[in-house]
Amino acid sequence: MKIASFNANGIRARLHIVREWLVKEKPDVLCLQETKVKDSEFPLEAFEELGCFLAFSGEKGYNGVAIVSKTPLTDVFFGFGDGDNKENARIITATIGNIPIVNTYVPQGSAPDSEKFRYKLDWFHRLHDYFSREFKPDKPLLWVGDFNVAPEPRDVYDPNGLLGSIGFHPDEHSALAQVKAWGFVDVFRKHETQGGFYTFWDYRVPHAVNRGLGWRIDHVWATSCLAEKLLCASIDVAPRLAQKPSDHTVIWAEFDS
Repeated sequence: MKIASFNANGIRARLHIVREWLVKEKPDVLCLQETKVKDSEFPLEAFEELGCFLAFSGEKGYNGVAIVSKTPLTDVFFGFGDGDNKENARIITATIGNIPIVNTYVPQGSAPDSEKFRYKLDWFHRLHDYFSREFKPDKPLLWVGDFNVAPEPRDVYDPNGLLGSIGFHPDEHSALAQVKAWGFVDVFRKHETQGGFYTFWDYRVPHAVNRGLGWRIDHVWATSCLAEKLLCASIDVAPRLAQKPSDHTVIWAEFDS
């Protein structure tokens, strides 16, 4: 199975990039975040024309998650399952090829001294509870998406200067590590140990991609039994260099079936 993740930053604006990548790279599954479109206006036909199956939940202008698959999805579920439907456009779960996949768009958090930052930390705690309640760490499970956290110094271009900022804050690292300790492996790091590999480059930073001023905040994580089947993992920078790009690019991993 080849699974990929991409924060599209507006699926309608980035549809040309997503379709081209699907045709060229032929993933079995593509998880999308920040689709920024209500369900009635999601460009479903553009994916069905390619023979894809989909599940999605979105809101007008922000948030939104989707899973695009070569094969039908089963057990599709939105939110944390705790009765709070407000998170339905941030987390989607589906089973594909007998492997449950959880696709998340984690809140960005605004500023470390903000209520939104505390909300982000609580979101990770709720996610940990969700995994503990619904899954087992010794069974196959994939967690992918925009986590909005760069876990380690090698995941940002300036670890000393950026430490303490949103996306690279010790409290975020602690919250993410707690979820990881439930039973996940960062499969990109299983394949590539060096720094300098990023999935996000801020629009506001001139020539950020060419200057290497990026962050690795998009991830593909797997439970150990599935991570052992990893064949390859990589980041494709091409979508970030396309016309009218997202500020993110695609990260993907392939597992032996």
